[in-house]
Amino acid sequence: MAATRQRKPNASKEELLGYYRDMLLIRRFEEKAGQLYGMGLIGGFCHLYIGQEAVVVGVEAAAKEGDQRITTYRDHGHMLACGMDPDGVMAELTGREGGYSRGKGGSMHMFSKEKEFYGGHGIVGANVPLGAGLAFANQYRGNDNVACTYFGDGAANQGQVYETFNMASLWKLPVIFIIENNQYAMGTSLKRGSSTPALYTRGEAFGIPGEAVDGMDVLAVRDAAKKAVAHCREGKGPYILEMNTYRYRGHSMSDPAKYRTREEVQKMRETRDPIEHVRELLTLGGDATDEELKAIDKEVRDRVNKSAEFAQASPEPDLSELWTDVYA
Repeated sequence: MAATRQRKPNASKEELLGYYRDMLLIRRFEEKAGQLYGMGLIGGFCHLYIGQEAVVVGVEAAAKEGDQRITTYRDHGHMLACGMDPDGVMAELTGREGGYSRGKGGSMHMFSKEKEFYGGHGIVGANVPLGAGLAFANQYRGNDNVACTYFGDGAANQGQVYETFNMASLWKLPVIFIIENNQYAMGTSLKRGSSTPALYTRGEAFGIPGEAVDGMDVLAVRDAAKKAVAHCREGKGPYILEMNTYRYRGHSMSDPAKYRTREEVQKMRETRDPIEHVRELLTLGGDATDEELKAIDKEVRDRVNKSAEFAQASPEPDLSELWTDVYA
């Protein structure tokens, strides 16, 4: 790990352990999902969040009950971070009855009203106006809840994003636009797909403030999210956070990722890994031993294995489900 990121953390031992556990749960869950996909137990598309865990865990650390989140298709990490049950998420991935959408939605189409999670969405950028709609509902109801809408660097070029920026700014909606800039969209590097490398400035024409954040540092993410959340709760309108992060795997499970070198990915793993960063803060700060962290890792692995067992034991949806939840 890079010693340059070592500093006295502005977080308690309990907070650091919580972030470590939450990020590790996402990492191990996604690794297991990749295994099940390889075994043919997960069909269709599957986009893994490995490498980007600090973004959603840091943002959730700034949220309160009632705040909403909506995202795109790389969504399993968001579900777990907001407290959705790993059993239900894994069962949905495998198309089983015990899943959040009763096995009919798969990776990209899970929802939880209880946890205020309004879905992963398969259409690039389509969740952005929906996130503004959640914020409009909050404003209409007169509460102080904030909606977080996540999208990627590729989606940042979609026209509907800028229509949404205009409306959100005009009506001062309490929405945080979180750009998860993992540098490559589907396979095109940012420098080849964007006229500006600073995506957080995309809201300037609409009067929306924004900032770039180290998306591989959970504490940096948390602090920026707290600032953005306070801005929204005070009635000042939307805010943009560009999380500069990195995905270790391909865009989806079917992506060989030949548009970047192995050396580049390995360097990120060795010097910028978000989980290892917190591990170092804990061990070098004397807040946890290697043995204690290994025990957490075992606990998390056991939980993920349990979710995989639950999924495989859950039956496939009955044929009658073909006719449920259909509008016409």
